[in-house]
Formats: sequence, structure tokens, C-alpha cells
Amino acid sequence: MSGILIVGIVLFVGFVLGQEFKRLKFPKIVGYILAGVLLNPNICRFVPKNIASQTDIIENIAIAFIAFAVGGTIVFSEVKKLGKGIAYITLLEAETTFLFIVGGFLIVLPFVVHTPGATWLATFIPISLILGCLGSPTDPSVALAVSHEYNTKGEVTSTMLTVAAFDDVLGIINFSVAMVIARAMITHASFNAYNALLAPFLIIAGSVVLGAVMGTAFNLITKRLKEKTQGTLFVLILSFLTLCWGLATLVHAEEILSIMIMAIVVANFNPHSKDIFAMLERYSEELIFLVFFTLSGMHLSFSGAWVAVILLVFFIVFRIAGKFTGTALGAAAAKSSPKIKKYTASALIPFGGIVIGLALIMQQDPAFSKISTFIVNTIVGATIINELIGPIFVKKALKESGEMSK
Repeated sequence: MSGILIVGIVLFVGFVLGQEFKRLKFPKIVGYILAGVLLNPNICRFVPKNIASQTDIIENIAIAFIAFAVGGTIVFSEVKKLGKGIAYITLLEAETTFLFIVGGFLIVLPFVVHTPGATWLATFIPISLILGCLGSPTDPSVALAVSHEYNTKGEVTSTMLTVAAFDDVLGIINFSVAMVIARAMITHASFNAYNALLAPFLIIAGSVVLGAVMGTAFNLITKRLKEKTQGTLFVLILSFLTLCWGLATLVHAEEILSIMIMAIVVANFNPHSKDIFAMLERYSEELIFLVFFTLSGMHLSFSGAWVAVILLVFFIVFRIAGKFTGTALGAAAAKSSPKIKKYTASALIPFGGIVIGLALIMQQDPAFSKISTFIVNTIVGATIINELIGPIFVKKALKESGEMSK
């Protein structure tokens, strides 16, 4: 069967299931992921076994758009209004969640994973580190969607949205550091100051510089454009996203972090930023989410399914425990209002989006070939469950905080 026909089937099935789940009052992305699961090569014989590797470039472009949209939610003027509480809550909830997941899996994995040659340095510690940094972020798209649907306003809404965006950035930084350490463990590279400290710092610093330069260049070009039509802006954004991703790969920077920094520069220093991000939300978000989450579901592996289920359950438990504990610590340290202390953690349960992109990027690295299946299955499975329960947690928190106007 031709590749173009398979792509058409994937998109159509994803669209139909997405609409059906929307009708049932569930997030459409759950339908997209399930469509990908149904079209998995292990189930559908007409889908090539190497479909995942053939669609890497499409997935990367979709991830770039999602990262750009997330970065665009970080506006300095809004962050300033919320004060130091944002910094305390973001840092403590993200890092506490990271520690809960890493510590929990270091205890659990030796009893669950029994693959040949599994060791602490090459298997248990790398899996725990990567799952920890992938579990710390929150999916801001769910919080944003619920907030828009019910027209919520107030300190809990503002804190929820800003923390969700910032802990994506922090999660990517954690991921960059964890990847360097985990790769060194798996490949038995010698541990030294460069591998442990300097290499991650250079990756992060290079990503920030590259993103800032690309964002500044984008702003300069848009100022000089005589015709700022939506079509022109869309083409310019697509070209800059692919350029930024390609350059980040070339100089060994973190692609997603570079694009998020570019988006932050555009959101804060481009006079047309509101129009740019509104246009992307209106015309590209539906297609990007459809493509990305459907293809993500096709990455699921059904080998060792019982292990995946066990890891998934522990991952969700450790993550929720970390979110509630870390948010409580952060809100207490910042002396936040009782409403923020009580309701913010529930609004940080949604999970997915950027972290699936990070997991798929990790899967493309040959160094992680022996452990990537465990990680991708856990992350995709957790996304399905959290995208089902996440909106319920968010809606309940905003309703009980009194910030829901309808």
C-alpha cells in the first residue's frame, strides 16, 4: 500500500475518533492517540513496520509547533503580576515530582524489569532519571482549554497557566541534563566534570542563545514585512521553526528548548505577537495535534504489556504525589494565598504534549534502544489516562476556587 494512502488513513481515523471523543465530552487528543494505537503496525498488517522512523520529520515539525505555542504563553508582564510565588511553586513542584518519580522507580524497577543484561547503571538508573524529568512538566494546553471554555479568571487560573508553562521549560532543562548522564551510563563513558556538569550547561546555554537569536531575527523580519497577512506569517513561522530545529541539531543544542526560547522572545518583544499566536491557534493547532498524537499512538509497543501496565500505574501515583507535595511546599515558601495553596496542585495534573515529543526524541537516539520501549509506552499510556482525568481535576479546582464564571 502506498505511503500517501497510509497517511490519509491515519489522518482520517484520527479525525473521526477525535470528534467522537469530543462528543463524549473527552479531550480530542485521547481519540487521536487511540487512533494511532489501532493503526499500530503490530495490529494493522498494511501499516509498514518502519512507519515510526519514516515519520520522524513530520513528528519533529509537529513538536516544533507545540513547543512554539507553549513558549508563547510565557509573557513577562503577566508573570511579574504573580510575583515570587510562581518561581517557588514552579521550582518545588517540578523538582519534587522529579525526585518522587526517580526515587520511586529506583525501588520498583529491579522487581519489575527483568530484561537480559539489565543492570543499575545501564538500565534502572537511566530509566528512572528519564521518567523523572518527563514526569515533572504539566500539559498547559488542557489547563488553557478548560480556562477558555469556562471563562475563568483569578489568581488560581493565572498561577495554574503560568506554572504549567514554566515547568515545561524546567522539564526540558532537566531532560537535557538527564540525557547526558543517562547516555554516559548506558555507553559506559567515563564520568568527569565535563560529562556531568559542563556538557549539560553548554547544551542549555547554547539552546537559549540560539532561541534568542532566532526570535530576534523573526521579530526584525516581521517589522519590515509590508504585507503581514496570515498566510505570510504562517510561512515565516514554519520556516523559522524548521531552521531553529535544524540549527539546534547541527550545534548539538536542545531543539525544543531553543524553539520555546524563540517563542518567548516573539511573545514579549514582537508588536504583533497576539495576532501571531492567535492565528496559529486558529488554523494550525487542530492539524498539528491530530498528526502528532495519532503518530505518537503508533509508537506503542505491545511486547511486555504487563510490565508497561505496572510501570504506568506507579508513574501516575508517583507523579500525582509529587505534584501535590511540591505545590504545597512552594506555596508555603512563597506565603501564597489559601486558594492557591488549596487548588493549584489539582490543576497541574494534566500530562502530555511536550513530554511525548521529548520521549520520541530520546527514542531516536540509538544509545537508548534497549530502554526506550519502556519509557515511550509509559509516557504514551500516562498521557491517555491523564488527558482523561486531567480536565476533571482542572475543572473541579477552578469551580471550587470560585473562578468559574459559567
